[in-house]
Amino acid sequence: MLTVSTPTSHRRSLVAGTVGNFVEWYEFGAYGFFATVIAANFFSTTATSDAESLIKTYASFALAFFFRPIGAAIFGRVGDRIGRRPTLILVLLLMTASTTLIGVLPTYASVGALAPWLLTLVRALQGLSAGGEFGGAVSIMTEFAPPGRRGRYGAWQSFTVALGLLAGAGLAAILATVLSKEALTDWGWRVPFLVAFPLGLVALWLRLRLEETPSFTRASAAAEPRPAGAGEVARAIALGIGRLMGWSAAGYTFLVVMPSYLQATLNATFQQALVATVLANAGFAASILPAGALSDRIGRRPVMVTGAALVVVLAFPLLNLLQDKEAGTAAKGAAVFAAGLVVGLMAGPGPAMLAEMFPTRARYTGLGLAYSLSNAVFSGSAGLIITELIKRTKNIDIPAWYVVVTCAVSVVALLTLRGDDHRRELRD
Repeated sequence: MLTVSTPTSHRRSLVAGTVGNFVEWYEFGAYGFFATVIAANFFSTTATSDAESLIKTYASFALAFFFRPIGAAIFGRVGDRIGRRPTLILVLLLMTASTTLIGVLPTYASVGALAPWLLTLVRALQGLSAGGEFGGAVSIMTEFAPPGRRGRYGAWQSFTVALGLLAGAGLAAILATVLSKEALTDWGWRVPFLVAFPLGLVALWLRLRLEETPSFTRASAAAEPRPAGAGEVARAIALGIGRLMGWSAAGYTFLVVMPSYLQATLNATFQQALVATVLANAGFAASILPAGALSDRIGRRPVMVTGAALVVVLAFPLLNLLQDKEAGTAAKGAAVFAAGLVVGLMAGPGPAMLAEMFPTRARYTGLGLAYSLSNAVFSGSAGLIITELIKRTKNIDIPAWYVVVTCAVSVVALLTLRGDDHRRELRD
């Protein structure tokens, strides 16, 4: 029996698709925002400097991202064969369990060298689950989307990234304000990870009420299903990575790595760094949904190219403003808000753009791999690359160089988009 797309199923697809994404990015944001505290608890020894501990923390952060492509391949294959709904439920269970585990892990002071290994193992499990989340969530939202609204529906995936990061930053800011530095380092950092457990239960309830998508049920019911060509999918994945790399690099540099950069390089306080990050994520959230809706009207290409090009033009002026000790607080706040704003121009149409690149039989796997590989290299490694290069070169402009180069490549890749992709039906 084929699933019928109705207004109720549209709403359920949005809620069920985005809620797991919210939990995922809430946790990844919390880990990034508490990077300096986690470094002190899991990687610090008497022979290790603060910079080296932070680099090791970001190495663990990056490792989780490199498990994402594995998760995307495994869960994507399952999702393209047995369905989006059961696969997303399995992914959510793994994500919730691994995130909650971080909140109860013993620290270096308790178990010594075992602590960083336990943290790294749990991060790897998180990476597997996160790799299976994006492809399924975007497939659900875009395959249920009404005609002419894929950009708007897909943008909710990116919007919940912003909401998750904002929630992580907001809770971190509250904890940093109400707790002493000692309490925050001792036990306060655990709170955001433990909160993931009730959030995961709510997400599970919502996903259990979800139906299978019309596109998948139609493709499964076909008398002679057309297999997706491996070469075609591989080429689409490679092109997708090029189109996403600027979004991946700029997004994590401006939205997640910023707190540690401001503290370690510009001597900002923990509270100041978190406020700056909240503003950047607020700008990111403000532009995502309008950008997705606009791409349904004028196309994915002009909106995403504009976002990537603006990063290239504005990266150095914005960073130099943050470095200027004479600049006012309002100006610096506007700078980080603007940084988030331009990233949102890429993130809004991005999910729909990816969904339109793959047929139903390979959509979960293809868009999941393109996204996870791009994030593994250009997001997960952002903190590690930036911190290590600043340490080696003493050049505090490294974050700007990083996002300018990656976004310039994305501009070229995005120009290959067809102008009418947003009007075409998704391929079965």
